Amino acid sequence: MKLIIAIIQPHKLESVKRELEAVEVNLMTVTNVLGQGRQKGVTEIYRGAKEAGGLLNKVRLDIAVNQDFVEPTIKAIIKGAHTGSVGDGKIFVVELVECIRISNAERGPKAIG
Repeated sequence: MKLIIAIIQPHKLESVKRELEAVEVNLMTVTNVLGQGRQKGVTEIYRGAKEAGGLLNKVRLDIAVNQDFVEPTIKAIIKGAHTGSVGDGKIFVVELVECIRISNAERGPKAIG
């Protein structure tokens, strides 16, 4: 079991969701977040001087999957989120030690989906 965390541009969310649905990954948590990467936030010109702006709006997807779905999930996120520009986002894959479904206390891979 793995937890896939993806940070993407907000306008790419629908595209990523479509690609995930195409590989039968339908369960996810979506959160609006703020952050900065290599682009170091928005740069604005104010009275002729460059100023670093605030943090950028991003979307975080948390997707728990069983081992067979790890690569298809990663490929779907990349396909849906890719623009070729700096700021497309990041994907983190984390070992998921346990998953427990609250409604019936089911555990492990069956509890994921």
